[in-house]
Amino acid sequence: MNKLVLQSNALIKERLKEFAHLHKQDNAAWFSELCFCILTANSKAQSAIDIQKEIGANGFLENSPEEIKTVIRKYGHRFHNNKTKYIIEARQFKDIKTIVQSFKSTKEARDFIAKNIKGLGYKEASHFLRNVGYSDIAIIDRHILRWMLAENLIPEIPKTITKKHYLEFEAILEKFSIPQDELDLIIWQHVTGKVLK
Repeated sequence: MNKLVLQSNALIKERLKEFAHLHKQDNAAWFSELCFCILTANSKAQSAIDIQKEIGANGFLENSPEEIKTVIRKYGHRFHNNKTKYIIEARQFKDIKTIVQSFKSTKEARDFIAKNIKGLGYKEASHFLRNVGYSDIAIIDRHILRWMLAENLIPEIPKTITKKHYLEFEAILEKFSIPQDELDLIIWQHVTGKVLK
């Protein structure tokens, strides 16, 4: 194992503080982050960040579908029609913080999100929960999988990541003596050179 990979830094610590701060915010702030995660699915995180900043928390809750679609298209973001549709449909969960906090565990909340909110599977449901301050679940994306393969933690990367695969990979990462939210950022920075959210 490359020990350098598992060293945190000031930028990562700052990002974790931002997640902890968001954890204390209201339903509207959490819903905005949910929409951000809908936007990041199969698309670039940076353009999703730009879209989230322009639309704002109130915009995700109140803007018309056409207004939201216009901003998504402005940034050349992929799947603008579907992403707009998923955001509008997600408004039935605008009290997402209250919903998440009603579950006994983070993983139960993740199951609910993945099953009930269109456009979010296990990876993006985990991404959302990490971004609103939960540290005990892994975000299994292509960067993490490539790192796991390079470190001989997995024999291959499956073409399709089923729920069974996801939980198996997560169990491997849980063996590290470091919180999952921090581990994810460390690996991401090592692989991409960036610390986004």
